[in-house]
Amino acid sequence: MNYSAIEIRVLGRKILLKMPKNDGDIHFVKGITYARWNQNQFVWEVPHYPGNLEKLFAYFGDRIPLIERDEAIGTTHAAKPKLTKNEVLMIQTQNKRLKLLFGFIPELIKPIKTIPYASWDTKNKWWTIPFSEQFLGEINQVSAKLNLKITFEIEPPKKQGVDKLNPNDTPFYKSCPSSYTNKLTELRYSENTVKSYVPLFEEFINHFPTEDLDSLNDKQVVEFSRFLVTDRKVSASYQNQAINAIKFYYEKVLGGNRKLYFVERPRQEQALPTVCSVEEIQQILSSIKNTKHKAILSTIYSAGLRISELVNLPIKAIDSDRMQIYIENSKGNKDRYTILSKKVLALLRVYFKREKPHYWLFEGMGSTKERPVQYSTRSIQNILKAALRETGIKKHVTVHTLRHSFATHLLENGTDLRYIQSLLGHSNSKTTVPIFLWIRQVLWYNFFHNFYDL
Repeated sequence: MNYSAIEIRVLGRKILLKMPKNDGDIHFVKGITYARWNQNQFVWEVPHYPGNLEKLFAYFGDRIPLIERDEAIGTTHAAKPKLTKNEVLMIQTQNKRLKLLFGFIPELIKPIKTIPYASWDTKNKWWTIPFSEQFLGEINQVSAKLNLKITFEIEPPKKQGVDKLNPNDTPFYKSCPSSYTNKLTELRYSENTVKSYVPLFEEFINHFPTEDLDSLNDKQVVEFSRFLVTDRKVSASYQNQAINAIKFYYEKVLGGNRKLYFVERPRQEQALPTVCSVEEIQQILSSIKNTKHKAILSTIYSAGLRISELVNLPIKAIDSDRMQIYIENSKGNKDRYTILSKKVLALLRVYFKREKPHYWLFEGMGSTKERPVQYSTRSIQNILKAALRETGIKKHVTVHTLRHSFATHLLENGTDLRYIQSLLGHSNSKTTVPIFLWIRQVLWYNFFHNFYDL
């Protein structure tokens, strides 16, 4: 081994440094806070604090031929226990992130820092960025310029939490009390909310099989919420909806005071929602030959509708005089107006003359004047899937992606955020603002990279 070579091993919270005796090197290492000499192992021990590993890389540079990372702390993939200084390991995670493992390479770190929601994991010593073909391509491009070897892997699916309680397999399963369902009906909650709240509340009361409903209190609510996080491993949105279903009983059914239940969750890194470009939207719509199908997706995109809002849209909701669409009793029992595009209006008129719907704007098979049948959401999803196959677009595009794209394109054209908020039907800015924070960051990121030709 070269006399000047340095060996570094990352072991949990320690960095073990083996190096030849050199007064200059020893003076440098002693300058690192809490660094000490281990006489038994003949190595220097440096605390694995944020920045210490980078200091060693910057000082020793090419004298470090290899860095060994302990798999127990999760700083490397199982198949890649060692990384050379010119190697970059990229791992696509299950939560739409991209892990980047490499040595101290400032020329690569600089562009990574400009990516929206890029994050440095101080514990595991790796970078993560939102997974997208654009970001992946740019990291590959920079790595190629630096003559770095790229290794790409896909993280295997993680084991899911315990299964949800099955009513058919649960002895003495307790059903939702009639007072709960009656109050939902009385307060005119939507059918979707009823379908969500009832099983969630039943899951809560059956989590405590030996206790009566009247005996459950705040302690059990917090305990159940922790169970959802630690054992069921549900998403944050599922947990929040479960808490809302429980709160409905105590606040609305029993008429109690409003309460706040908080269970700390592990910090989740943000992934970028999928958004189609204007060109991709045009490709999708142009690929559809059926007038009715094209009118359905065009209406969803041009008005920023949820799929449930589209199927519940009556003919009278189209106001061609004011160029508006009236959305009644949408999510949260809210009514609103959204915009009606001139091109979509022309398309709807062609469709209307051909199909002659009776009550709903879009009706399914077997619909009659006496008994109009709503178009199914599954059919709309199949229309989009067929269009994506036709266009060859590889993004994970759903019907809700059209709504995200509608909002993004308005923002890109300079539309005021509060106006977009009203079109989307968000009464609380906390719902809208997070969506646009990443949009603004992506716009700035693209401008920065185009301007400086990174």
